[in-house]
Amino acid sequence: MQFAPPSRPRRKPSLTPMIDVVFLLLVFFMLASRFGADAILPLPLASTGGEYTGPPRLIDVYPDMVRLNGIETADLPQALAPLMQSPTDMLVLRGKDGASLQRIVTVTETLRQAGYTATVLVE
Repeated sequence: MQFAPPSRPRRKPSLTPMIDVVFLLLVFFMLASRFGADAILPLPLASTGGEYTGPPRLIDVYPDMVRLNGIETADLPQALAPLMQSPTDMLVLRGKDGASLQRIVTVTETLRQAGYTATVLVE
């Protein structure tokens, strides 16, 4: 008398789908990662400290204009000249209304070309 059906040999699971998933993840992470050194922006943040002296020099950077102490200016280095005692005086930059980081870097480069070396970026 035989009650149990005849046993079939166990089938080994296929590893092909798992290998496909591993390669897809590998390709995804390789494409999503960055290789190489990132560029370092020479903009210290206000939290690093420092001493501020002299008249206010707050530069608001908008996507399409620049304001110095709330007044729109076309030539920023020329507008800063009367407020600066030396080129090492601190300038405070603040991005406004969705100004891109590239726009802030462009303004900072303009200031460096004019000889101003101490810029601080605040939120």
